[in-house]
Amino acid sequence: MATTTRGKVLRSIEGRTRGQCPVCERTGIKLLYELTNKEGETMQVCKYCRPKKELKKRK
Repeated sequence: MATTTRGKVLRSIEGRTRGQCPVCERTGIKLLYELTNKEGETMQVCKYCRPKKELKKRK
């Protein structure tokens, strides 16, 4: 995991990015990735629900 997604940086964010993922309904998980739905709204999701297109761009 990159150092920007752990440690001091997360402590400064409200709720420390922990919560319930709106896609898979997991609780107490880090919500670090943005997902845009069909209506154009962005929401924070966990790493298991992050967009697959984003992963292909990195490789």
